[in-house]
Amino acid sequence: MKSIRKTITILFVIGVFAAMMIQCGRVEPEEDLEALRLEGSRFLNIHDSVAYVGIESCRTCHADIYETFIHTGMGRSYGDADLERSKADWNNHAVVHDSILNLSYQAFLDNNRLYIKEFRVVEGDTVHKRIEQVSYVVGSGQHTNSHLMNINGYLYQMPMTYYTQDGKWDLPPGFEKGGNTRFARAIETECMTCHNALPKQFPGAENKYVSVPQGIDCERCHGPGSLHVQEKLAGKIVDTKINADYTIVNPRRLSMPLQMSICQRCHTQGNAVLKPGKDFFSFRPGMLLSDVMSVFLPRYEGDQSQFTMASHPDRMMQSACFKESNGAMTCISCHNPHKSIEITPSDHFNAKCQSCHTNAKKNLCTASEGERKAVNNNCVSCHMPKSGTSDIPHVTITDHWIRKPEKQKVSKRSFVGIASINEKRPDALTMAKAWLQYHERFDPSSTHLDSAEWWVKRVNSTNQVALAEVKVHLAFLRGNFPEITKLSMPKGINGWTWYRIGEANWQIGNKPNALEAYANAVALVPYQLDFQMKYAVTLHELNKRAEAEKRYKLILEEHPKHAQAMVNYGFLLLEDGNDRAAETWYRRALQLEPDNQTAWMNLVGLYLYRQDMKKAKNTLETILKRYPGQPQAEELMRRITA
Repeated sequence: MKSIRKTITILFVIGVFAAMMIQCGRVEPEEDLEALRLEGSRFLNIHDSVAYVGIESCRTCHADIYETFIHTGMGRSYGDADLERSKADWNNHAVVHDSILNLSYQAFLDNNRLYIKEFRVVEGDTVHKRIEQVSYVVGSGQHTNSHLMNINGYLYQMPMTYYTQDGKWDLPPGFEKGGNTRFARAIETECMTCHNALPKQFPGAENKYVSVPQGIDCERCHGPGSLHVQEKLAGKIVDTKINADYTIVNPRRLSMPLQMSICQRCHTQGNAVLKPGKDFFSFRPGMLLSDVMSVFLPRYEGDQSQFTMASHPDRMMQSACFKESNGAMTCISCHNPHKSIEITPSDHFNAKCQSCHTNAKKNLCTASEGERKAVNNNCVSCHMPKSGTSDIPHVTITDHWIRKPEKQKVSKRSFVGIASINEKRPDALTMAKAWLQYHERFDPSSTHLDSAEWWVKRVNSTNQVALAEVKVHLAFLRGNFPEITKLSMPKGINGWTWYRIGEANWQIGNKPNALEAYANAVALVPYQLDFQMKYAVTLHELNKRAEAEKRYKLILEEHPKHAQAMVNYGFLLLEDGNDRAAETWYRRALQLEPDNQTAWMNLVGLYLYRQDMKKAKNTLETILKRYPGQPQAEELMRRITA
């Protein structure tokens, strides 16, 4: 046994060492971060006193750029749901079926409005149907169109995506293999702030918005424009062929790290760890992205051909071309952000390659004449091949890791750790958060929690609030609820930490303390409806019925299709003897969520309340047919038949 423990310890140490080497074993030259911050601060619109004005203000003077930009992938990244925005086939397409949930989906048009229908067929009969209107289309359609619905400002992803390259509908990424959240995947700030210009978020909410712009706009790369507009209207014109106009960021006038920070902000989607005090609205062009967040991606030994959809800067920065350019190569060395890649001829990119790789003997292509002819002497086709992505099905994109074609393919790969792609040496607190998020969002392996704990023990920070939040998060993911209740909490911890403290107290049966923690969570984030629900349920459990009813009603006012709130509110009404209203709420919930077992069991309870044993038994039979072995249903059936 001792030898086994020793072996496990050695393997753990090796794993942590490998993860450390990913962070610390790089050979790139050190960056002078203070010099870069000083460089960025020359642009006056980096300061938070400068406001965003919107793309239409830019159009006045830059109409030619506006007209081409709105047709780019960025310009078409988000918008109202209509046939002009969508590239999907809305007629006569195959039904999408989720075999795990036994639910089917069909997209259709009605009076030029876009809808998605969810339905279930059992033995030839349609036993469930739900139709929701599409509010927004996400994605330019170069690769995909996904779809959002708006419920009173709360945005949720819908369970159908159109994959343009394959010309087919399917479940969205992450909805496959039992991950189908149907109409309940909240679209929070991290997603929203990359798919369009900065939205206006409802205060105290995570996925409720006052307004959402129509696509990415000029200010995402150039920074807020109010100062620039103000000076131009005042007649202060700068000849930018001679001098820089410091009222607005021109990315071409930024050094490579600051340029790349702009592109990495959205084109490196992974495991983003915000710095203390920052949020997804904090970054402005001219800043170092690492001052706002550190973005982590997994690293592997062996096969390097797999990569995530939005990993272009990370792949490019691994290229010899990039490393040997001494900071001269960036994304805009090859791409013009103002023009769509769909209308950019391949010769453009060939010319970019040949501008560095001249006809000097050492740079001649070593492929045979036949191989070159087969691809029309297209450098990109061999050195940047198209490939599928590891996170999105039915999609192929250009691999931006520029390299010689591999002569022998490596089919296996092994995980060695996670690495920040925009920060060379993240501090221990950032590393701990990164491992916690990686465990929670991507791979629930206990070894990732071991890595997080290793970094937590090495946090040397005066930020006691951030450290307390990380400790609670670690204990919560380990399921170590008693430990959470023993931790002392400094003032200023966030709503999620209070929620986890509430859950910990609930799990160990201390409902009064759970109630206090949930109250703190909803005070900080009042429109996070999951927090409100737990608070309402705890009030209900502690017989604070009037306040519980008030919270259930608040949730249903905010989200009129919140099925679980309907079920819980119905149960409260039944306790008050109002069985008709209770039944109405139960049936509404089941129309929205046909597999809500709490609603089914509450319906049985309602029939027992009415002493209608026949309906109670029939409903139990339905439950056991759908969910064989459901323990509560089996126990009730035994009692009724006895």
